[in-house]
Amino acid sequence: MSTAGQVYRVRGRNKRSQQTRERIMRAVRELLEEGSFHESTVEQVADRAGVSRATLYQHFRSRLDLVDAICDSFAVNPALIAIRAAVDLDELIASTVRFWASEDAILAQLYEAAAIDPAAKDFVARQRADRRGEVERVMRLIGRSDKRSLALVMTLTSYETFSELRRAGLSDRQLTELLRDTAATSRSSRAARTRRAS
Repeated sequence: MSTAGQVYRVRGRNKRSQQTRERIMRAVRELLEEGSFHESTVEQVADRAGVSRATLYQHFRSRLDLVDAICDSFAVNPALIAIRAAVDLDELIASTVRFWASEDAILAQLYEAAAIDPAAKDFVARQRADRRGEVERVMRLIGRSDKRSLALVMTLTSYETFSELRRAGLSDRQLTELLRDTAATSRSSRAARTRRAS
């Protein structure tokens, strides 16, 4: 058998394998968006994807791996890419709101299930640590790395804050403006207190 034939077969297998993986991921996203992933069995995920349970396990060893793969899929989200490129607080806040809004259906399920589902709990913990790293990076860039400023920006950019303000009826634009104004007001009042203390 020629080497070219072997290469073609391997590429064909890799393409089919990638397509199967993508079908499984689509099924997980659908179940998350519907709010039923956490009650779903591995068999139900496999059925939704149109694959056998054994095939699903060839790609993902556990439910945690399925949630990890969803997390990995966020890496190509333009809003998350913008967060990682942000160089000032306004940009960070606007990009964070865009990211939360673009993945809200999935994130709502993962955050709500974090108390009872180990996979969701792990996802939320990793997501918070990642966001903290990005917030710390931007705060260093703007010269505001004190604990109080960091705590405020972590609160302003949290999914919980986004979710509460969304439930209060604010649009993404209104939400972004409110968060930016809150950050600016905090900076102004802190600067005024510092001037009075001097």
